Amino acid sequence: MSTARLPWKRNNLTSNSGRDEEEKTDDIESFAKQVRRKFFKHKLAVLGLVTTTLLLSIGLLAPWLAPFQPNEMTAVFGAPPSATHWLGTDQVGRDVLSRLIYGMRVSLFIGFSTVIIYVTFGTLVGMIAAYYGKWIDMILMRLTDIFLSFPYMMVVLVIISMFGANISTIMIVLALFKWPTIAMLVRGSVLSIKGLDYVRAGVALGYSTTRIMFRHILPNALGPIIVNATFGIASTILSEAGLSFLGMGVKSPEASLGNMLHDAQSLTVLTEQQWLWMPAGFIILITVLAINFVGDGLRDALDSK
Repeated sequence: MSTARLPWKRNNLTSNSGRDEEEKTDDIESFAKQVRRKFFKHKLAVLGLVTTTLLLSIGLLAPWLAPFQPNEMTAVFGAPPSATHWLGTDQVGRDVLSRLIYGMRVSLFIGFSTVIIYVTFGTLVGMIAAYYGKWIDMILMRLTDIFLSFPYMMVVLVIISMFGANISTIMIVLALFKWPTIAMLVRGSVLSIKGLDYVRAGVALGYSTTRIMFRHILPNALGPIIVNATFGIASTILSEAGLSFLGMGVKSPEASLGNMLHDAQSLTVLTEQQWLWMPAGFIILITVLAINFVGDGLRDALDSK
């Protein structure tokens, strides 16, 4: 009798497991739908998403959208906007609109790439510190405290002065001092998650540490990471613009939104040639506002309360 029932029990367990997987998939889909519905109710977030997508598209299509090459010198110097040059030309005859499009591309690339670097590293540090705890947690968190104690802008300026101002250096230096924040955020999330029943069940079933961390813990800690990364993109774009404005960022002739402002520091340009700095300042303002609106929408949508 017992042997006759075993196949039935195995089939029943298999069917229950299948139902559990289907229910889990349904829960994930319903959560994704809920987040999407809440996000698209946030009008400013939707506007920010559309604006950010448009700016990214313009940056990616820069070679086809820009009427001139960014460093191409024309026959007119410091000319106001016209039918040929919609935003005029700068002091050496370069088309401002073309440099604005390419500068937007460079600034967005630095913003997104820097965030990818420091979010990846900070997430790994935070997860390892929280999951293993004890002396590993103590060492990693003291290292984080050391980086947080540095005078951020002063150290950044010194490092860039030593190694030269270029896109790679700017990305690495900015990422170097932004990862501690995400590491502490992830550590707090993982500490609250690793004590839950499904994580303990994974440990009891003998799952590998990598599987538990990346398939069970990380997906449930993604909300705060995504929100922080979104705001981090806007912050990084502002940091790059500030460094370039001070002459410590992207160097001419390569265009960026920050060094377009750097090239327009004289009083004459500020008062009489507004087309040289107002478009770049306006794009920085719109970009940062749009990305922050997206971050606000994601924060509200991912908040379970």
